[in-house]
Amino acid sequence: MKILLCSACLLLTGFSPLFAQTTTDTTDTQESSESTETSRTDGFWQATMSGGEYEVALSRITSVSRHKYLLDGALIVDEVTIDTVGQSLARFYYIEPVTEKLPGNTGAALTNRTSDLIERAGQLNPNGLENMVVKKYPETTHAHTVEYRLLSKAQLTTLFNSVRKAWENGRGSKLVVK
Repeated sequence: MKILLCSACLLLTGFSPLFAQTTTDTTDTQESSESTETSRTDGFWQATMSGGEYEVALSRITSVSRHKYLLDGALIVDEVTIDTVGQSLARFYYIEPVTEKLPGNTGAALTNRTSDLIERAGQLNPNGLENMVVKKYPETTHAHTVEYRLLSKAQLTTLFNSVRKAWENGRGSKLVVK
């Protein structure tokens, strides 16, 4: 009986390292047509966009906000701001002309013409003008500010939800905006 019991113990302890080496993939990936989000375990939130990359330690974020404002009476800016303990403020925004909000064909025609001009100018620049941050010097020059322009409200909403969720839960993630 002792031999049977010792054999069973040896047999079970011999297989236990095999079970200990079994790993499970805990990577949580969410994908949409405009973005992909992957969880990280290192306490950082990262966003990769056509205009660049931004990475911040979740422990350094002091606030995350989203607001809209009218710029020069011609553009509506929808902006997400990430404030940190350090000296850098990150701003992510989407711009739409006020004409998109105007009734009738006048606003639509003006918007179409503006979009056409931006698209043509973007063909001259391989990086695309639509990806570039818009500044009006010296009024919009902000020291210690990093800015990124997104191409749709949906992208901005995804980014805002991603960073807010990561910050509130204390779990890092990597967002790739397409």
